[in-house]
Amino acid sequence: MQDRTPRDGRGPVAVLLSPRPAVVAAARRAGARPVVVAPDPSVPSDREGAERRVRTDWRDHRLLVGTVGRLEAVRRGRAAVFGFDAAGALAAARANEELGLPGTPTSAVTALMDKAALRARSNTLHPARPVSFARCGRAATLPFLTTLIGYPCVIKPRAGADGEGVRLVRDETEARAAARGYPDVTDLLVEEYLEGPELTVETLSRAGRHRVLGWTRRLTGPRLTAAGHDLPVALDPGTADAVRAFVRGVLDLAGHHDGASHTEVILTAHGPRLVEAHARPGGEELSRLLRLAHGTDVLALALASGLGLPDPVSSPRATHAGLRYVDFPPGLRVDGIRPGLTAARSVPGVVRVQLEIPPGATVRQAPTGALHHAYVLAAAPTACALEHRLERAVVLLRRPDRPARTGARRPCAPRSGCGIGVGQATDPCGGQPPAPFA
Repeated sequence: MQDRTPRDGRGPVAVLLSPRPAVVAAARRAGARPVVVAPDPSVPSDREGAERRVRTDWRDHRLLVGTVGRLEAVRRGRAAVFGFDAAGALAAARANEELGLPGTPTSAVTALMDKAALRARSNTLHPARPVSFARCGRAATLPFLTTLIGYPCVIKPRAGADGEGVRLVRDETEARAAARGYPDVTDLLVEEYLEGPELTVETLSRAGRHRVLGWTRRLTGPRLTAAGHDLPVALDPGTADAVRAFVRGVLDLAGHHDGASHTEVILTAHGPRLVEAHARPGGEELSRLLRLAHGTDVLALALASGLGLPDPVSSPRATHAGLRYVDFPPGLRVDGIRPGLTAARSVPGVVRVQLEIPPGATVRQAPTGALHHAYVLAAAPTACALEHRLERAVVLLRRPDRPARTGARRPCAPRSGCGIGVGQATDPCGGQPPAPFA
């Protein structure tokens, strides 16, 4: 990707498809001029840094290309389109290709979205111990296929995203129940359950060279849902090298040569194994977490790279940081959460409590997939202090009427899977700025 740093003092344009405010702010940090394209003109607003807002339903490819193609920066080749969710990443790739703008090719985006094809490709990285899987076109055959793969096993949509439709099946009774939850004619993947600690890995690629920006330890809740993430992750050097090599191998096999990516990996007894990968950064909260713990600005780095700009100035740091997701029971009014928000935000070390429910709304049902009602982000000098701060904030957010504990704290129990491997623990960033592409 060529250097596209402007000579007239004005940065290139980052065309953002329905971005969250954090993405708009990151575009500013990268030195770009953010232009927001969204069906709803109210998100995000000029107060959040957008230079221009364009009301267009970008899900219509012809409409998106026609609208973006009229921008002067696009006509001069000083722009790129970005989408930071599953639909947006694919729409951005298709628009960039048609407009002759830089970006991740559509073929790479779709290759990472196809979980069956990606599983087959990733198995070539460890042929001695491949992950067992099978395609399923009819829900009625799920009990047979799950028995064939073996229990426990995982059912997931072949082209799904954000954890939607993913089920953990422990026996044939659960398999029959799962079959009733999918359409009769479907496109599913049944694969063996992988045991071990799970990592989420953020990578930035340029001209086929993949730079691992950082990784987090994903904490798994009931039925494979995410309970939170922690940093740093203690890996011995051999395991850390194996994770880097595995992620780079997956991206090479998918043809992902340029742009950001998010890969989920489980450290099994046989080595790293793929959960899934995407041609976009992880969720906004993961980007905030890495920036808090290491000073690694994943969103700004991705935008700068896509526009040919130099890496934004970073503020290296090394601290313990983590986030915990919070969900509320159905029937709860958001107005009733306000005292809990205030109490949780007052806990020392808590840097953000994000509520994902609109003001005045009522919780109608439990969230699905990777969606959650809220999250708490905190930092601390030690892992033990971090755990206590997060736990206290979550309790206050869920039950603001419950008094905070006083007196001696209970000891921190080692979290399962921490200190993975043998030898000196390392972190991909190590409290230092991201290394050059390697």
